[in-house]
Amino acid sequence: MAGETSLAALLRDMTPVLNDGEYVYCTLPDGQMPAGLQPLGSFRESEGLTLILPRAEAEQAGLAFDYVAAWLTLEVHSALQAVGLTAAVATALARAGISCNVVAAWYHDHLFVAHADGPRALDVLRTLARSPEGV
Repeated sequence: MAGETSLAALLRDMTPVLNDGEYVYCTLPDGQMPAGLQPLGSFRESEGLTLILPRAEAEQAGLAFDYVAAWLTLEVHSALQAVGLTAAVATALARAGISCNVVAAWYHDHLFVAHADGPRALDVLRTLARSPEGV
């Protein structure tokens, strides 16, 4: 099933959801993931392996982190080649003074914002979805 590419449709239908919990970014310089971890996401860089984990899981594994995030999911099947969704969402959040880290997956885009900003980010995204002109 192909994802949506129309920016107007993506914004109108994105239905942002604030997932429960606290999430953290951890890095493993040696690139070796401890057994039993179930990361939401990972990315290998030359400096090491970055993991996005539930906070409790990172703490249990003794992994260091310095950023606690809320996780929002845009419940619209966005095509990986769609143009403008990340820019529109990041611009709306930036105007509200909220930083975000975006992870694109096959079906949805996922946003990580400072945990305290989660509910406000949800409101900003819902307003963006209702706005006929987008950003």
